[in-house]
Amino acid sequence: MTTTSRQGQKSQSAADALAVNVAGLLGEPAGTTHDIEISSPALDLGPDLRQSRGIRGRLRLSRTNRGLLVKGRLFTSLALVCSRCLRDLDYPVEMEIEEEALPTIDLASGMPLDTTAEPDALRLTDHHELALEEAVRDAILLTEPIAPLCREDCPGLCVICGEELGSGPHDHPDAEIDPRLEALRGFGLSKDA
Repeated sequence: MTTTSRQGQKSQSAADALAVNVAGLLGEPAGTTHDIEISSPALDLGPDLRQSRGIRGRLRLSRTNRGLLVKGRLFTSLALVCSRCLRDLDYPVEMEIEEEALPTIDLASGMPLDTTAEPDALRLTDHHELALEEAVRDAILLTEPIAPLCREDCPGLCVICGEELGSGPHDHPDAEIDPRLEALRGFGLSKDA
């Protein structure tokens, strides 16, 4: 059985928009799937990184014999600065999410389950909610480029005047040479050497 629902349309925070109640799906037999659409405001990624757009995408939640398999693709954009020309840029990010979410409370008895065997597993909340905020934040941080570029062939900044080289013709007169070094001008390497 597959169903589709909208999630996060009325949410006021990213944490609320990225939390999905899955109690109904946990009560279904293994193999049951639910498709959900995610629409969330931007997350707080700390002082050094910020999103320029919210998060949107689609996830498929599949009931397994242990919990849920969460698979899907989410999209957002990061507000970055080109590492060559220092121009602001809107860097698109695509995240693949594939996580197994395990319950913390037994659905039938309401008793807590032992979580020590898999301490790093994504866990459902005590209210049978799938809270994806941390998983999405980690996925965004993993996609952040080390040296973002506004375009692959960005020429960067002029080492003499600091102007952007991609903004048009750029030329400087020959720099004056210290008179004590003038004799060295003729010692350039020839092409035959």
